[in-house]
Amino acid sequence: MSTHIEAKKGDIAENVLLPGDPMRAKWIAETFLDDPKLYNDVRGMLGYTGSYQGKLVSVQGTGMGIPSALIYCHELINDYGVKNLIRVGSAGSYQTDIKVRDIVIAMAASSNSGINNSRFANADYCPTANFELFMKAAKYAEQQHIPIKAGNVLSSDQFYEDSSDTFKKWAEFGVLCVEMEAAGLYTIAAKHNVKALAILTISDSLVSQESLSADEREHSFKTMVEIALHTL
Repeated sequence: MSTHIEAKKGDIAENVLLPGDPMRAKWIAETFLDDPKLYNDVRGMLGYTGSYQGKLVSVQGTGMGIPSALIYCHELINDYGVKNLIRVGSAGSYQTDIKVRDIVIAMAASSNSGINNSRFANADYCPTANFELFMKAAKYAEQQHIPIKAGNVLSSDQFYEDSSDTFKKWAEFGVLCVEMEAAGLYTIAAKHNVKALAILTISDSLVSQESLSADEREHSFKTMVEIALHTL
């Protein structure tokens, strides 16, 4: 048992999916896993372990933002021995050719968060995906004829920006989309020599202002979760 996760040793698999929303963790467990067991509901941050095609997989909600996600990632890695972590989450498109429902795999994650800035004393650390997980995800998507986009994403501390045009500078430099956790996940995974990847579904576009409804999100997110599970 750790501070924020009440699981016993052995309750959590070495392979974990990380949705931000705890209710999405519940949906993933009940939709994709055989015999899912709830191992955590501290603070309502649900975690489950079940099996997928005979292999143990856990799903742990992390909350929104890097600070919240790092709490759960730290405990999963250090207290429960997790080796492979894949974030499955939503993102907002920054590019005209990336539409709602598109799948984006984050090769690297820029950020406006101050966490790495304080750690590296004003030097720029570049949080990047694990190459092995990235290649497995890309290969599976290709085999299943699932179109993906891959590249740099932005992990932002701000959901609501002061200016609606803030995204344009990031877009100018090729950033594909915005989310809130990948940069923190990639950094802590590198520190502890474990593998991490972020697979994202575009739920809205800052370019076109289009967005998915709740029902449309659930249907669209299935493809992202399937890629993540087959990657593990």
